[in-house]
Amino acid sequence: MPREVTDPDGITWTCIQAFSGLGKNPEKMEAARVDGEADAFQVVCTPSGGAQSVRIELPGDWEQGYSDEQLLKTIQAQLAQNP
Repeated sequence: MPREVTDPDGITWTCIQAFSGLGKNPEKMEAARVDGEADAFQVVCTPSGGAQSVRIELPGDWEQGYSDEQLLKTIQAQLAQNP
């Protein structure tokens, strides 16, 4: 399920677990898992404006257990790494 957060610049980021549209097949769910991490998944965040989409790694409970501030910090950190 997508999650939306808005940064201080007014850009709304829509984040969704990578490969989530492939269904509940365990093999496909495994494709989104971060290598070597039991409870970490790849998440793709797409902006509402001209900024670039980012792929980040988040804990399995990111949809409910990760605050908006944490999510935005992670997005910003990834953007800073890939200017």
